[in-house]
Amino acid sequence: MSGRGKGKPPLLDVKDLCVSFGGFAALKNVSFTLEPGEILGIVGESGSGKSVTCRALMRLLSATARADGTVRLDGRNLLTLGDDDLCAIRGRDVGMIFQNPASHLDPLRRIGQQVAAPMIRHLGIGKRESLQRAIKLLEDVGISEPEKRARSYPHEFSGGMKQRAMIAAAVGCQPKLLIADEPTTALDVTVQARILELLKELNRKNGLAIILISHDLGVVADMCSRVVVMRHGEVVEQGPINEVINRPRHPYTRLLIDSQPGRKKYGMPADPVQATPLLHVENLSVTFPFGKSLLGSFGSSHSFRALDGIDLKINTGETVGIVGESGSGKSTLARSIIRLNTPSGGAIRLGGQDVGALAGEALTAFRRRVQMVFQNPYDSLNPRLTISEAVAEPIWRHGIADRKAARKEAAVLLDMVELPGNLHDRKPQQLSGGQCQRVGLARALALKPQLLIADEITSALDVTTQAQILELLVRLQRERSLTLLYISHDLAIVSSICQRVYVFKAGRVVEQGVARQVLSTPQDPYTQALVGSLARLPAAGTVPPSQSVVTHAP
Repeated sequence: MSGRGKGKPPLLDVKDLCVSFGGFAALKNVSFTLEPGEILGIVGESGSGKSVTCRALMRLLSATARADGTVRLDGRNLLTLGDDDLCAIRGRDVGMIFQNPASHLDPLRRIGQQVAAPMIRHLGIGKRESLQRAIKLLEDVGISEPEKRARSYPHEFSGGMKQRAMIAAAVGCQPKLLIADEPTTALDVTVQARILELLKELNRKNGLAIILISHDLGVVADMCSRVVVMRHGEVVEQGPINEVINRPRHPYTRLLIDSQPGRKKYGMPADPVQATPLLHVENLSVTFPFGKSLLGSFGSSHSFRALDGIDLKINTGETVGIVGESGSGKSTLARSIIRLNTPSGGAIRLGGQDVGALAGEALTAFRRRVQMVFQNPYDSLNPRLTISEAVAEPIWRHGIADRKAARKEAAVLLDMVELPGNLHDRKPQQLSGGQCQRVGLARALALKPQLLIADEITSALDVTTQAQILELLVRLQRERSLTLLYISHDLAIVSSICQRVYVFKAGRVVEQGVARQVLSTPQDPYTQALVGSLARLPAAGTVPPSQSVVTHAP
């Protein structure tokens, strides 16, 4: 379907858009169109030019950037407009929601004020009326108790609620076009599904045209009528979503499709070396206090039970997955296993040893046996150390080798995780996220652990980088007979690489069993909701023509 009448120009017409930063060409002759009421997807890896393209459309590039070509919105070239005309269009005709809402919401202003601000500026309405409209918008985007929440500050909102508030602010002036830059990347699958359904509803009800930037082709296939595929600042392929997914012409498009979770086949991990538990968690509870009153011991204090009676076993050589939404207790369990949290009840045993009772040399030996790879590799690596020094450090600190020998071993480990030698003397900030994650994996393997805990290690990575990291992890698991605890909210990955899975909800295990069985035929309603919320890329040849485009009378 198309929202354009015969001979009518598109809502947005981008032709030969080029953007350069100094001598670096970030965009090279990018061209595409967007019809009224259409949802267009732009996909590609980090550095492909997706976000630069959309910032160029809004003229939000840095002062050092040079933009050439034409970007016509309703026939007006946005690249040649003066500042006053451009400011009148931003927020009024074009709204934008960003990948990280926390960094684009003012921490010192209430949510209601921030949703109301564009309406005050562009529609010329008073503060009282704009606040009433803001409350209605918060209700429309699915935020409960909108009057109360309008008085809240951003830090009092969850990630999904912040994203909804940003959508409310972006659509308050009823723009013609909404640009959504990776709006669901860091969200749980259920929250992601609700945000995407909200965008669909705005498209259906209001005829809102949407540009959806994503590296998730499953999301794009579910949402969009057409797709633009970008690589290295160029458009390598574009067309109707069903044609691009079913009959990709460019090798890079085929690589993106083949790398999608659920499409990529890693093969099941090797059978457990021994059918005996290496790790045994029994009736584990973890409670966190969250504040005392100003009266100290005479006032009331509160606590939050993050884990409540967890029982879990992992056999030697096995790969076990833990899935659940943010706040379900997944990372709390991981941090408790490695003694970063203190349990309030229950026991953790590794090879029969009570982990909580270890001290001195026994505790040091335990830390060599259990290592963890964290979600954000930049936060877990010392920014002052080179990559080689970071991997060598645990080797010499644990007395396994002197510093010179440790550096040699570090080079072997970095080669093992397929990090090129010319990067070994760089620092973390000079590497990409995927490269840094390889360093984190090499560092965790430096002490030859028996148990490796991987906590959301691919959640922030592009699909091709994600596939490379997972292939590497599965290979190392087999070669080193590692026991692997894999924590993720990506059910497709867990189904692909794990033998068994535990489903967490609010600090409890609600379902467990063989991973592929649990995630294909879930029994618990919560697991069913998780599985039902997963945006999957359909099998080749099964993507129907999209119905996302809405036709509206002129």
